Amino acid sequence: MAPVSARVLLVDDDDGVRRAMSRYLSKRGFDVVEAPSLAEAERSLGERAPDLVLLDERLPDGSGLDLLPRLRTALPHVAIVVLTGHGSIELAVRAIKEGADQFLTKPVDMEALLMLVARLLDSGRDRRKVAALRGGKRPAAEPFFGMSPAMRQLEEEARALVESHRPVLILGETGSGKGVLARWLHARGPRADEAFVDLNCAGLTGELLDSELFGHEQGAFTGAQRAKQGLLEVAHRGTAFLDEIGDMPTAIQPRLLKVLEDGRFRRVGDVRDRSVDVRLIAATHQDLRRLCADGRFREDLYFRISTLQLRIPPLRERPEDIPALAQRLLVDYAHELGRPLPELSAAGLRALQRHVWPGNVRELRNVLEAAALRQRGGAIEPAHLRLDEAASAPAAALAPADGPLPTLAAVERAHIERVLAAVGGRVTVAAEVLDVSTSALYEKLKRLEIPHGRALATR
Repeated sequence: MAPVSARVLLVDDDDGVRRAMSRYLSKRGFDVVEAPSLAEAERSLGERAPDLVLLDERLPDGSGLDLLPRLRTALPHVAIVVLTGHGSIELAVRAIKEGADQFLTKPVDMEALLMLVARLLDSGRDRRKVAALRGGKRPAAEPFFGMSPAMRQLEEEARALVESHRPVLILGETGSGKGVLARWLHARGPRADEAFVDLNCAGLTGELLDSELFGHEQGAFTGAQRAKQGLLEVAHRGTAFLDEIGDMPTAIQPRLLKVLEDGRFRRVGDVRDRSVDVRLIAATHQDLRRLCADGRFREDLYFRISTLQLRIPPLRERPEDIPALAQRLLVDYAHELGRPLPELSAAGLRALQRHVWPGNVRELRNVLEAAALRQRGGAIEPAHLRLDEAASAPAAALAPADGPLPTLAAVERAHIERVLAAVGGRVTVAAEVLDVSTSALYEKLKRLEIPHGRALATR
């Protein structure tokens, strides 16, 4: 599983644990260097840089956490895992804040550790590649952050099918990271050097979706002043990601099925077939089998895209991942905006773990970013998070205290305005929160007559 050159520095004062882990990893191709203390670890670092560090939190000559800042400064692209027999939320948050990539509580499951080490080594190579090509820009977030059993299972299943060319169906609630997982599958698969294109089927009308997917010829419809390639042509030999495929109009579904079965399609307004070779990754938060029963989704298309399936667990099913995930999101926020890293109080963290997160990781990120903007110098507390307000807003919109019930358009307008206000009028960010394309959101703003001059100015 590991390349021969992968060097692991294992720092642990428990001889039995250290030797057992060393034997296990060595048998699987890793070059393991053992160190029973901080002093020995630093001496080893001076001889040759490792690719990954397994660092015990409690050592005879100090805390492993004290070594973290020096490790991260000297070796910015090396993966670091902190190990401890005395796990706590506060300790996990501190470890991640100081620069650890993961935090594990002993006793460590060896198979889970092996999977984690392999994944972090992959991420380390990505960090080095991105740093060399783009001047140190951080790579996109990976989809398996956290060590809950549900995420370990997802990672194992994803790795098992990453080399396949067959379609994959990703199931998951809004904001759970379906797009992130799709990009990961493409980047690790046999088409990684080719194009990756994505399209949200929920954000486009039937005619527009038809044109976006398959392209059109000049004069095919009003406004088609010149011929245009569709996204499937752009993705030739690469990957096409169709988000919310359950919202695809039934009239378009047979055309997509033909692409999957024969690799052929026609542009809108064209009379000749074109050939294309794409791997399809589809995603939805809906029950496609129920849509098939209701006549809203073709069974033959469902069977074609659903042979390989991955389900992303919602955040409420893995609260144990929230501390490290929250800290990672805050680190990303600080890095992107050039701000100091916000602190998260213990009370704030408990509030995050109690919340049900209907918007999943996307909602967590937006809540933390908004809280970081409200926070002024101190730690992020529950009051900064405003989770009660977020949870009650939809209910208040749908169940007014008095007066007639609002129309669907009124509810949609109120929700879009609330999201725009929360993200400072940035349409692209609001579209992400609402899980629609930016173009679709602009269409809604026009249809609902929502002023967005500020949004345009701040894009």
